[in-house]
Amino acid sequence: MLPMLAEMTGSLHIGLAAVGSAIGVGIIGMKAAEATGRNPGAAGAIRNQAIIFAALAEGVVFFAIFLAK
Repeated sequence: MLPMLAEMTGSLHIGLAAVGSAIGVGIIGMKAAEATGRNPGAAGAIRNQAIIFAALAEGVVFFAIFLAK
C-alpha cells in the first residue's frame, strides 16, 4: 500500500503544474483579448506576446515531467 501511495504523491507535482499552466494560459488569453479590445491597432504585437508568454507558461509542465523521472 505504501509504494502505491508514494507513486501517486510522487506524480502529484506534474498534475499541479499542468493545472497551474492551464490557468495561466487562460488568464493570458483573457487579458490578450481584453487588450486587443481596448487597442485594436496593437493586435499583432499583443498576439505575439501572448503566444510567447503562453509557451513559457506551458514550459513549466515539461520541467515538472523531466523532474519526475
